[in-house]
Amino acid sequence: MIRTAIAVFALTAMPALAEMVTKPSPHSVAETADRLVAAAEGAGASIVARVPHTKAAASVDMELPEAELVIFGNPKAGTPVMQEDLRAGLVLPLRVLVHAADDGTAVTYQTAEDLFAGMDIDPAGEAAARIDTALGNLTDAAVAE
Repeated sequence: MIRTAIAVFALTAMPALAEMVTKPSPHSVAETADRLVAAAEGAGASIVARVPHTKAAASVDMELPEAELVIFGNPKAGTPVMQEDLRAGLVLPLRVLVHAADDGTAVTYQTAEDLFAGMDIDPAGEAAARIDTALGNLTDAAVAE
């Protein structure tokens, strides 16, 4: 009985699987990442970093499929979210992974609901909606023909 209770508790305490959105891109990883950066900057965001995962792996004589993480944000949009719950700083600025996929290139990101799970941020609120809209629009621009 105690083991069953512990197992049930352990399963319910585990975080839910991340909800991610993946979109195919007709462009190379590098071009898709460049297009994402241009779209983000055009929307007023600042690029915090571009993390070349594949190059990092190669630097230690390991291999990864082509992948680059683009980290970007806008303090005007992110600060109100962090004012609601400072722990949002764990997931802000926003991140989009541009990567090789089975059939070419793709972009992947987490939804606002998933990003802020367990925080005191309303997943149906205005801030979450703005983030989801921004991520959707910027990734759409990156993968557009």
